[in-house]
Amino acid sequence: MTEVQNNQRDRQRQQIKVPTYPFTAIIGQEEMKLALILNVIDPRIGGVMIMGDRGTGKSTTVRALAELLPEVPSVADCTFGCNPHKTTEMCPSCRERVAAGEDLPTVYRNTKVVDLPLGATEDRVCGTIDIQKALAEGVKAFEPGLLAQANRGFLYVDEVNLLDDHLVDVLLDSAASGVNVVEREGISIRHPARFVLVGSGNPEEGELRPQLLDRFGLHAQIRTLRDAQKRVDIIRSRSEFDNSPELFIDKFEAPQKELQAKVIKAQELLTDVTISDDVLLKIAQLCIELEIDGHRGELVLARAAKALAAFEGRTEVIDEDVRRIAVLGLRHRLRKDPLATMDNGRRVQEKVVEILGAEKAGA
Repeated sequence: MTEVQNNQRDRQRQQIKVPTYPFTAIIGQEEMKLALILNVIDPRIGGVMIMGDRGTGKSTTVRALAELLPEVPSVADCTFGCNPHKTTEMCPSCRERVAAGEDLPTVYRNTKVVDLPLGATEDRVCGTIDIQKALAEGVKAFEPGLLAQANRGFLYVDEVNLLDDHLVDVLLDSAASGVNVVEREGISIRHPARFVLVGSGNPEEGELRPQLLDRFGLHAQIRTLRDAQKRVDIIRSRSEFDNSPELFIDKFEAPQKELQAKVIKAQELLTDVTISDDVLLKIAQLCIELEIDGHRGELVLARAAKALAAFEGRTEVIDEDVRRIAVLGLRHRLRKDPLATMDNGRRVQEKVVEILGAEKAGA
């Protein structure tokens, strides 16, 4: 099967509407759900890495996120779904149309959650250029890839720790820059690729290299629930969904709409949220004490704390916001110590208690 056929098949799969397990029906795993919601509120946080046991609902939760995402204005006839109100985020074609004085046709579309298959090639991810057509007709014949489909949405990679490091690097570079560049035989194509990267995996199958792991904004650690009643509730809920998806989804329509409205309100409030120098100093001290390399840790904590404050309906970050997101933002940035007797989450918690005076850190 050619790359073009693969890309067409991917788009067809995205268009097929299948019942999705409601986000608000997911039992437990609060850390993972909070990390995803914060990235919806502020995509600049830098995505989420979700690591945990098999069968703990990682993929189900990420795919359920799609039903919560608000509709976004898009250029109706643009391959990349450009934002008609932000020239800086447009593809070259849309910018040229705006410069020529054209009114771009606008539609509202659902924010996408695009799945990246484990065996995907770089051409399938980034897109391909038809060299023969380009040389014969003098046009840049470009077949968009998964990065184009995910523009202004989420790109989900299950078993990301099994993905080729080079491909992970490509994904992280595009997610950070917001641009995808495809070059073939001296022909270059650039298009917007602003998406939130979400990866999941089982640590038993291997970890990402620290250099790559550090570039994910938040790191959620998922464990199998040990509460017997919650496990019974999961069995009953899943059985109910499998037997009658429509009725089950209808039962959660109200909480779904309530959470979606809360997220949209938080997005609107985010620009008004402030963070004091005192809180920033505590964040910086936390990173210094934990010997975090670079400055991504501080930036992520500041952004995530502001997103959490907006989610809670406040316009000022407080210490409690930092306590709740510290482990999510820092556990994967700590240097690995093979002789350590505690996991990185506990190391972060203890330092949070020391600096912020909290009784308990974490979501």
